[in-house]
Amino acid sequence: MSEFRGRWEEWPPARPIRVEGGIKARSKRGAIGEQWWSRRFIGVLESCGLSGRLARGRSYARAGQVLDFRLSQGKVTARVQGSRVRPYDVRIGVLPLTKAQWRRVQERLAGQALFRAKLLAGEMPHEIEDVFAHCGTPLFPRSATDLDMHCSCPDWGVPCKHLAAVCYVLAEEFDRDPFAMLAWRGKARDELLAALREIQSQLSASQPDAGAAGRAGAQPLDGPGGPAAPLAESPAEFWSAPLSPARLRALSAPAGSAAPDLLLRMFPPPPLPVRGQDLAGVLTPAYHRLAADTWPGQPGAG
Repeated sequence: MSEFRGRWEEWPPARPIRVEGGIKARSKRGAIGEQWWSRRFIGVLESCGLSGRLARGRSYARAGQVLDFRLSQGKVTARVQGSRVRPYDVRIGVLPLTKAQWRRVQERLAGQALFRAKLLAGEMPHEIEDVFAHCGTPLFPRSATDLDMHCSCPDWGVPCKHLAAVCYVLAEEFDRDPFAMLAWRGKARDELLAALREIQSQLSASQPDAGAAGRAGAQPLDGPGGPAAPLAESPAEFWSAPLSPARLRALSAPAGSAAPDLLLRMFPPPPLPVRGQDLAGVLTPAYHRLAADTWPGQPGAG
């Protein structure tokens, strides 16, 4: 029987035991990670420079060698089937934000109507990185040394191919659900959105003119340029947007991907109840019904 001779670093990699039912990466070739936030995370991993291990990790992820995968606050745990009979245990930890850090982030996000609207629509605004940075805590690990990575395999390298495989699966989980990244840093989706709504409610309640306008039943909310004119006196200005159409197009999501009621979510509704509901609650079903119809000239029409 022939024996491979040479340095151990030059030995051919052992073939993993193939498994059925593992978690397979959706990407079949090339880079893994479709959205900007998942690519940013993969960039941190690839900054290690261990190209050989990372390439084998991509192969493991695409072959379904990751048997299971669990994301929780501050860590990801998984099992990866390698060349030995017993799967390897993998753990990838990240330092969650403190309560004070999250409070600063939430207040800044809630103070921006566009950020709040995109998050409520399930989107991840690119500027969210700047929000975290301004609050003194980067959203992404700055380097692989900011990640606490462990694998039960005998490979001394970090990340080994098993860790890399889990990182690639994690990146695709971020693609599927951008809120998973925030949950990893310590704030689940429902908890974050509830906090944003609560902060916005407090901000609206703190406006001295809002309550008086609601009681009077005739005065609309003040606009960014000062008190708005009554509807009866200036109907054209009542319907004008505080942002220009070009600015709205630049800031909005690509056509077809935004929630039908995105504009309703961007701004607090006027304090004018309609049949016991606020105006946004009345209009939201109508916006969704309109979006469900196929408009002339759009894909699928005719």
